[in-house]
Amino acid sequence: MTTAAPSRTTRPEVRAAARIVVAVTAVSALGGVVWGLLVPAERFLVTSRGAASLTGESMHRFDAVALMLCVGLVIGVLSAVAAWMWRSVRGPVVFGGLLIGSVVGAATTALVGLGIANLRFPALDTVEVGQIVSATPGIDTPLALIMQPLVAAMAYLAMASLNPSDDLGVGQAAAPVVEPADPHDRPLPR
Repeated sequence: MTTAAPSRTTRPEVRAAARIVVAVTAVSALGGVVWGLLVPAERFLVTSRGAASLTGESMHRFDAVALMLCVGLVIGVLSAVAAWMWRSVRGPVVFGGLLIGSVVGAATTALVGLGIANLRFPALDTVEVGQIVSATPGIDTPLALIMQPLVAAMAYLAMASLNPSDDLGVGQAAAPVVEPADPHDRPLPR
């Protein structure tokens, strides 16, 4: 029974993919902080029947999703470009790390962002009728989390498809073999 030794060419790629997952997740956490600080609150008037949204305030639900999409777009493009710039490890393993990092990062962005937004806006535990309160915004659709991995994948694949090199520029291209000229192969004088 023989055991195959692990390939030395995949070890740096796997380590690079793990680093990319960690880096994209960390940058996504910063994106969540930015989202949590930028997202506007939705203001409500407390009535005896519940809460009534003020005119124009319901648009802030859209603003929260739109800001999440913009943060995901920026992080997705920047992380794909950063992963592509790591020339020595380009390939499918790094692409997988970028994709996993972007999925985990999008969830991290949402969790950190909602946590920051909850710190910014007080809880609505003790409210009185007639009071105008600010509610913590939310991400009404989980589809907003698709933007970061989608854009990261599309940007990385676009860079890979536009690369003229078969090995994506990872290795040194073999120099063309030039045979030395044979002095006897000269054209005959006329």
